[in-house]
Amino acid sequence: MKTLILWLFLSIPFIPYAQPDFNDYFKEKSLRFDFLLGGNNEEVYVYPGEVKQEPYWAGNKSNLIDPFDYGTYRFRVFDIQSDSLIFSKGFCTLFQEWQTTAEAKKTDKTYYQAAIFPFPKKDVRLEIDARQWDGSFKTIYSTNIDPKSYFIINESPHEYETKAILDNGKPGNKVDIVILAEGYTDKQTEKFFDDAKRVSNYLFEEEPFKSEKANFNIQAVFTPSAESGTDVPGEHIYKNTAFNSSFYTFDLPRYLTTSDMKNIYDAASCVPYDYIYILVNTDRYGGGGFYNFVTVCTSDNELTRQVFIHEFGHGFAGLGDEYYNSSVAYEDYYNLAIEPWEPNLTTLVDFDSKWKSMMDPTIPVPTPRNTKYSKTLGAFEGGGYMSEGIFSPFMDCRMKSNESEGFCPVCEDAIQKVIRYHVE
Repeated sequence: MKTLILWLFLSIPFIPYAQPDFNDYFKEKSLRFDFLLGGNNEEVYVYPGEVKQEPYWAGNKSNLIDPFDYGTYRFRVFDIQSDSLIFSKGFCTLFQEWQTTAEAKKTDKTYYQAAIFPFPKKDVRLEIDARQWDGSFKTIYSTNIDPKSYFIINESPHEYETKAILDNGKPGNKVDIVILAEGYTDKQTEKFFDDAKRVSNYLFEEEPFKSEKANFNIQAVFTPSAESGTDVPGEHIYKNTAFNSSFYTFDLPRYLTTSDMKNIYDAASCVPYDYIYILVNTDRYGGGGFYNFVTVCTSDNELTRQVFIHEFGHGFAGLGDEYYNSSVAYEDYYNLAIEPWEPNLTTLVDFDSKWKSMMDPTIPVPTPRNTKYSKTLGAFEGGGYMSEGIFSPFMDCRMKSNESEGFCPVCEDAIQKVIRYHVE
């Protein structure tokens, strides 16, 4: 396996894409467009909220247009004068998961989101697109933004106590992670910083993060809570915390998330960041991760190491879950007539576009799930919460189980590509 992984790292090219010049269109700070995604299992609407100026832009200034085509949503920014695309980003949201639950067939809900991009020098058009059942994107909202408008809020961020867990230089060519404290009281400040350092070390014990440690910055921001812990509604436990995190998302005991994104964005804005990680002060098992949105994990469970890394696979690289025999709340999550957008899942509809070229051509497709192929890159039926019709690359992987030795070669390849996008 080590030989194959080395070959993958050496063979990963930079993804070519025509990119605009940052200095032609943007300033070195951010514009945050807040909105609600709302609707039901069949409908989705965008309800615009406040627009804010934030003091930092941590992203790569050379790579502004997203080449990956990941996510169930995306937003695009166009220069109005030239009508040219100058920024884009795919993302996921808790809303799209809720849409596949039984509840979404009976009622409407909204979830808080934000589109964050470099602060424009001139008028721009923001478009928010939703991926359709056939895999294509459809624009569901469009608005023009005047960067000179006095309705753009320009407040100083709250000054939280912050520590650099890992500092490898200026943010523009690094992957910048901010870890926020959830369920830590004022008396637990040092515990939070110790926990943040420990879980960060977990990440860099596993490839490909271990080899890429020099390309990461991590800041821990202490956001105090009135009470320690988090909500556990199924046990009638409720805690007054900074970000209102909760187990029992969609009535699943282990699913730990938060919908309090406005406060999370406000807190994170005090440092430069690309990715937000919420560290929850509890020894319970659980977490959740959403591509280019937010990642959540508990601090003190015996499986925190595995969960912390697994959930970051979702949030950072858009990796899909490869398990298929655990209870979930979703119904009809994937369209089996098309390829999933996640790089580590396939329906075999267009397997050439996935990892087929990485496989030994003698390996059968589908690949039997037996000991003969236990360390083999193949196409094993089962993944994406479905036992039939979806195929995953390895019999076991960090995206499938806590027993795995690490990420499979396909997941490592996908992670490596995202790192290159940030640093090159």
